Amino acid sequence: AGAGAGIGTLFAALAGEHVDGHDYAGAAVASGAVGVLGSRAVEADCVVVPDVTDALARLAQWNIDQLDVQTIGVTGSQGKTGVKDLLAHVLHDTGATVAPVGSFNNELGVPLTVLRADRSTRFLVVEMGARGVGHIAHLCRIAPPTVGVVLNVGHAHIGEFGSPEAISQAKGELVEALPAGGVAVLNADDPLVSPMARRTRARVLTFGGSGDVVPGPVTVDDDGSPHFTLTHEGISADVVVPQMGAHHAINAAAAAAAALAVGLDLVTIAARLSTARAASPMRMERHDRADGLVVINDAYNANPESMTAALRSVASIARGHGVAVLGGMLELGDDSSGSHLEIGRLAAELGFTRVVVVGEGARGIATGAGPIAEWVPDVDVAVRTLSASLTGDEVVLVKASRGERLERVALALLQS
Repeated sequence: AGAGAGIGTLFAALAGEHVDGHDYAGAAVASGAVGVLGSRAVEADCVVVPDVTDALARLAQWNIDQLDVQTIGVTGSQGKTGVKDLLAHVLHDTGATVAPVGSFNNELGVPLTVLRADRSTRFLVVEMGARGVGHIAHLCRIAPPTVGVVLNVGHAHIGEFGSPEAISQAKGELVEALPAGGVAVLNADDPLVSPMARRTRARVLTFGGSGDVVPGPVTVDDDGSPHFTLTHEGISADVVVPQMGAHHAINAAAAAAAALAVGLDLVTIAARLSTARAASPMRMERHDRADGLVVINDAYNANPESMTAALRSVASIARGHGVAVLGGMLELGDDSSGSHLEIGRLAAELGFTRVVVVGEGARGIATGAGPIAEWVPDVDVAVRTLSASLTGDEVVLVKASRGERLERVALALLQS
């Protein structure tokens, strides 16, 4: 941990469940850190604070106060990271842009993202997640947004929130934080998002089939890349997003609306979206094995909506050779059983020839998929089962919630 500290950095010593960063303070300073931020004294120059995470938030607030930067916050039940990556790619050629790699979207990740911004930064794209009411409001105090993008309200973390309406209440904290001169970018087609227009002082710009920025009919090429037209105020521009999945059309429309909100034109936005390759790992990440096997590693996270999108995307290119390796979708509460059952049914309806279901929490998927499903207790058994039976002409989707760590299946298949 400490050995990775760079020259001139401040090492934040965080105490976790299994590892305490204070134990690595000496190694951090030896690697070039100029000091330590910690909650207790260490054998190095240390600024001792009651709470390191809170101190990082205060540092981030101070940093952003010194800068002339447009801050764009992005939230939603799914698609946050994809839209954040698309938007950062679009903005980059207009001005220096800072955005997190992956999903740094909580009370630790947001300050760390903000602290990467400096006087050269023109755009700061901040992904904002929530596991309860008040979380996004807190993140907005750390990184006050001028543009706020709310993508959707789905079932991710519904076990913690209790209802979609509670999720909507939390996500809407982003638009409530916007200034009167800001812009709220809202999904016009989501009945729990579009009413958020009443919760903000900012100008409202919508995206979706009934929105201000409209993605036209989507066609998908042999690699799964979506082709569509974006339209805004009578101007249209063609887009081909070089990423797998028709769902990237609505993501692109959201990113386009946010880019319009900070002053870019639609034609430029469309051209840049058409060069935006996936920037964050384990999100519909395609790998082609030498024998022809295609592995789609989408194992970073899962909820019913993202699982549905992934299955549809892979089915569109598998052409009767689709294999789904699926693990549990966590934090669904009372919806868990029915949601897993429906995902299994969908896999069967889409023509997957085989569904390998991993882990006790995912058994409902096997029930829903019926005779094409086989249940295995863990990743090791899944790898053995698949390695012994795949012929090389399949397209294999690997997807589950983060806690299931199903990416180990994808990695093992690629190494075999």
